[in-house]
Amino acid sequence: MKESIKNNFDKGPESWCSYDYHWSIVANGRDIFVLTSWERTGGVEDGSYVWADECRWSADTPESPVSILPLMVNRSWVGGDALDLRNAELSVYLRGDSLELDGAQCYFWVNKGGVRWHMSGSPLAISEGEWTTEPNTIKLLNDEAYWYRSWEKDPSRMTPLNDVLSVVTSYGFSFVGFGQEPRGKLSLGRFEIKLT
Repeated sequence: MKESIKNNFDKGPESWCSYDYHWSIVANGRDIFVLTSWERTGGVEDGSYVWADECRWSADTPESPVSILPLMVNRSWVGGDALDLRNAELSVYLRGDSLELDGAQCYFWVNKGGVRWHMSGSPLAISEGEWTTEPNTIKLLNDEAYWYRSWEKDPSRMTPLNDVLSVVTSYGFSFVGFGQEPRGKLSLGRFEIKLT
């Protein structure tokens, strides 16, 4: 049986946050993460879920193209080790409520201390105003043709996707390609990664 990482949010937000780049700059470069709100009911099949809105995220301008990281988790926050996500399977429900994306796509991303890759080859669907009957399901292919690197702490380096996917320390969802910063509510329900 394959090992899996699951977040059903039965007891709370399970460390899922938004990243507020603007307040990170105001705080002299200390990263500012804002915990999502947790709802006991109203999620997929009336289960629990978490949500964030534009009050918690801001454009991460060092990323190219500029990204917003509305939902993310860092493995160390939950006492977890780095994960090998090469060719893993992701399943997730994403819901918007009055979510104005202004042209943005939603991607899954992975990070390893100082470099982030987004899976642009598989944009994720966000339902509006209700949960879908089926989740988004994608395979995290270990193939750079399906991803792009948005940020590297040391620009003189070019860390290959394989070197990040094999030791992922944080992951989440991004908005990329917007004219104006997306506004509204983004909800996350029943997140699962099946490891290979």
